[in-house]
Amino acid sequence: MLANKYVKINYNSYDDFIKNCKIQVPKNFNFAFDVVDEIANTEPNKKAIIWCNPEGEERVFTFNDIKRESNRAANFFKSLGIRKGDAVMLMLKRRYEYWHCVIALHKIGALTIPATHLLSVKDIEYRVKAANIKFIIVAVAADKKIVEIINEARKTLPELKNVVSVNGRIENWAEYSKEVEKFSDMFAKPSGTEATTKDDEFLLYFTSGTTGMPKMVCHDFSYPLGHIITAKFWHNLNENSLHLTVADTGWAKASWGKIYGQWLCGACIFVYDYERFHHADLMEKISKYGVTSFCAPPTVYRHIIKEDLSKYDLSKLKYVETAGEPLNPEVFYKFKEMTGLEIKEGFGQTENIAIVATFPWMNVKPGSIGKPSAGWDIDIIDGENNSCEAGREGHLVVRTKKQKPLGLFSGYYKDEIMTKNAWSNGIYDTGDMAYRDDDGYIWFVGRCDDIIKSSGYRIGPFEVESALMEHPCVLECAITGVPDHIRGAVIKASIVLTKGYKSSTELVVELQDHVKKITAPYKYPRIIEFVKSLPKTISGKIKRKEIRETKK
Repeated sequence: MLANKYVKINYNSYDDFIKNCKIQVPKNFNFAFDVVDEIANTEPNKKAIIWCNPEGEERVFTFNDIKRESNRAANFFKSLGIRKGDAVMLMLKRRYEYWHCVIALHKIGALTIPATHLLSVKDIEYRVKAANIKFIIVAVAADKKIVEIINEARKTLPELKNVVSVNGRIENWAEYSKEVEKFSDMFAKPSGTEATTKDDEFLLYFTSGTTGMPKMVCHDFSYPLGHIITAKFWHNLNENSLHLTVADTGWAKASWGKIYGQWLCGACIFVYDYERFHHADLMEKISKYGVTSFCAPPTVYRHIIKEDLSKYDLSKLKYVETAGEPLNPEVFYKFKEMTGLEIKEGFGQTENIAIVATFPWMNVKPGSIGKPSAGWDIDIIDGENNSCEAGREGHLVVRTKKQKPLGLFSGYYKDEIMTKNAWSNGIYDTGDMAYRDDDGYIWFVGRCDDIIKSSGYRIGPFEVESALMEHPCVLECAITGVPDHIRGAVIKASIVLTKGYKSSTELVVELQDHVKKITAPYKYPRIIEFVKSLPKTISGKIKRKEIRETKK
């Protein structure tokens, strides 16, 4: 595996790992050339991706395939005018073309922006303007609605130079499969001013905030090397691993589990390209293909434990992990009872990697997210930036005065103020509350702010509230999360009606449909409560905590 080119990969204990794991970052590191092409040159027939879908289609790509297809894509993109530093958004779900396109963009040195299909017209407009996106590459076959959304958004976006369709032909869009065939599968590594360095802008994710539009999290070209921690030391991967992370490519979890660290470890990525999640189908694929390592949010495990797992051959499944929201201990114990496997929890954000996790040398403590990763000075502090003693809750932070840990973001794109609010005086605040026990294990408590985690999605109240406020019946509203044993939490809207409107079942449905049209559909409130007033502070701020603590 190439990981050992950058770091020692064998350790005797957690203490050995913490003391001696130091990842080297070459000045001009570029994942596309230094990892993908390097493996293709030395082991051209090594499997990189096994892709399949519910319709029975299957594709297997070697590293040599990825090299050749990404070269063609890079030449195609350059013909469209894409150059180093240009922002390109990929909306490709789990289509195998994602890996061709993302590696191509890394070779060019473009700023790659993965995105979900669950975006509204306003979402598209905001993203294009905020990041100066020049091109969008989108999978269209299974979702014709996205075509209408993008075409509507383009009416107000002269800066959006081109839209490329994948797996479908759309009028006035370039067709990927047709165009890419015209280009050579040879692509020379850029030099001079077009060459990349480890500090250049590499990847950008939009992530929800609580008091405004989504934040733009920017990573540099060294970011993939940080995921050696994620893949080798949390997922426990090696050259013979077949790893499945269920996230689609629009979410940062795909960078955690579907490309960088996995290929650095020489593992093969398994991709099940489904539109709707059915736990029985997923287990059938894990059994059929012999998946060895599996990572999913707790919501997925909650579904899996309801299935009769004795129907599947899970003999090759050796390691399972979870992140995205707290794992209920009862799910941990039930899954272990059914499979003999312990779910290894991890913690991180779009802004970083697996900064805390349950590593192979550690005993699992169900409910704990684990211990700090090597190279990360993790602390739990009080309001005065003092370290909290064991058992005391505080802010989960990363101390960066000694060094910026590998995998920590560069900052919020084009927003120095927001960056300083989260990361200043040598401390990056994750925005989460936690505590440390006497053994050094960290236990997640909850968000310092009001981010809601539902089925692995992070949802900011402001976006949903803004959508509701566009409806004439809404005078005031507040969005909170309600615990749910399947999704982790569901969205609840507390609404004060405008004079002249009365609460009704019909109005609830109307408001839910309204939110689905205005913003991403998964953000709609599953619970709506009509109230006379909202609890507020003296300064007029809504007390969401008080709403959450009120019996539903």
